Amino acid sequence: QVQLVESGGGTVQAGGSLRLSCAASGRTWIINTMGWFRQAPGKERAFVARIAKRSGSTYYVDSVKGRFTISRDNAYNTVYLEMNSLNPEDTAVYYCAATNQVFSYAREYDYWGQGTQVTVSS
Repeated sequence: QVQLVESGGGTVQAGGSLRLSCAASGRTWIINTMGWFRQAPGKERAFVARIAKRSGSTYYVDSVKGRFTISRDNAYNTVYLEMNSLNPEDTAVYYCAATNQVFSYAREYDYWGQGTQVTVSS
């Protein structure tokens, strides 16, 4: 069993920054890829970024490239999402997720956190 807990959400003004954290516990050794998703009001959940456990390779959706950075600690116990130059379109519930699938093939995520709210005001 794997448990994921997000933290760091809040309300910021446009142009501001936030750093989200995802703490993993349990059978974390089965995880090969971790990622961040977000769900804006009235919209479906969308992929944001993912990071490979072994290599540290990262991949981002085009809309956040150059603004967001995904990273992890050496023990892979915590994954971060550094968000800069935030705009109101980034407002959403952000979810941490994990999968045993390897990085290049990661499509289905089996473990999810409870989500943390990010609100960006105009």
